[in-house]
Amino acid sequence: MFSGESAFANFIADAFAVFIFILWFWLFITAASDLFRRRDLSGFGKVLWVILLIVLPYIGIFAYILTQGGGMAERNRAQARQARDELRQAVGFSIADELMKLDRLKSEKSISDDEYSRLRARLVA
Repeated sequence: MFSGESAFANFIADAFAVFIFILWFWLFITAASDLFRRRDLSGFGKVLWVILLIVLPYIGIFAYILTQGGGMAERNRAQARQARDELRQAVGFSIADELMKLDRLKSEKSISDDEYSRLRARLVA
């Protein structure tokens, strides 16, 4: 890249290029996985987004993140919530069991009232 420069400058430039490529690849996988998990978008809309992601890689990814970022976060939270509920069901713990444990911890003074309120609100939500 730098013909007359030092080997260190070439190394820094190459390392930066590799970092940018890895960043782009991670964002591409994130956007593509979110795109294909969506149920509110038609097949035609998905095809248009895929074409945009492939033809204009950086612009397409940034456009997807800017326009669909809030939805991406909500879909990730919903997926995590569903996985947590499925795990609780498979293991055999329910929210009622967790609330009983919290009540017991509070009565034993193992947790404070603030901790109890915060954890209870998290369980109920």
